[in-house]
Amino acid sequence: MKILGISGSPRKESQSGVYKLVQTVLENTGIEYELVSLRKKSISGCIACLGCVKDNVCKVEDDLMPLREKIVAADAYVFGAPNYYSSMNAATHALLERWFQFRHQTGNILWGKLAAVVGVGGTSGRFPADELEKFFLYNFIETVAKVTGQGAASCYSCGYGETCQVGIPSMIHGEGVKITPDMIPDVGQQPTVMAAAVEAGKLLGQRLRNGHDRKVVTRKMQEKMMAMFASAV
Repeated sequence: MKILGISGSPRKESQSGVYKLVQTVLENTGIEYELVSLRKKSISGCIACLGCVKDNVCKVEDDLMPLREKIVAADAYVFGAPNYYSSMNAATHALLERWFQFRHQTGNILWGKLAAVVGVGGTSGRFPADELEKFFLYNFIETVAKVTGQGAASCYSCGYGETCQVGIPSMIHGEGVKITPDMIPDVGQQPTVMAAAVEAGKLLGQRLRNGHDRKVVTRKMQEKMMAMFASAV
């Protein structure tokens, strides 16, 4: 068994709360894994060319191509993304848009697999985590755990965080804030968040080892999606 981890953060690994949490989840699965960062990778969104219809292989030539086989071969996923405008960032969204290639001719390449998702934001990581879960649902992949944390918004280091009236520091700490190192959020210093990442990894590993049945998971996710569509009518 092998798990594929994806950090969608554009920040350096040492500075990224997303990367740190994804890595923590993976380390606690007890299963072989590979962690890939999307930083500096060029991955476009789906261009609706339908070149993938006949063989379920995307024809857009960019940095997703060498990742495709890793996605197909993995038994489970741990994906993380930062909060951009109460959603996930464009790089992570583009990667998952391109999973359209797996859906044709009742394509069941990914059906019934398992995942854990990570979201980190300047105020909340809930929004990207929810978006990741939705993308997995569309591929009938069960999200067994979600981990969210508060990261260091760019406003803390942009140079104008103390005076900008719409910046995160002012919003959280009030007008006239003086930024100090101890007030800058770091998921590594959030015991509850780190503990959640550890538990998410353990749960994912446990589910994979204890007779994971992809057909059962697929049916469960299909029923969940049909219920979601029915409620939207």
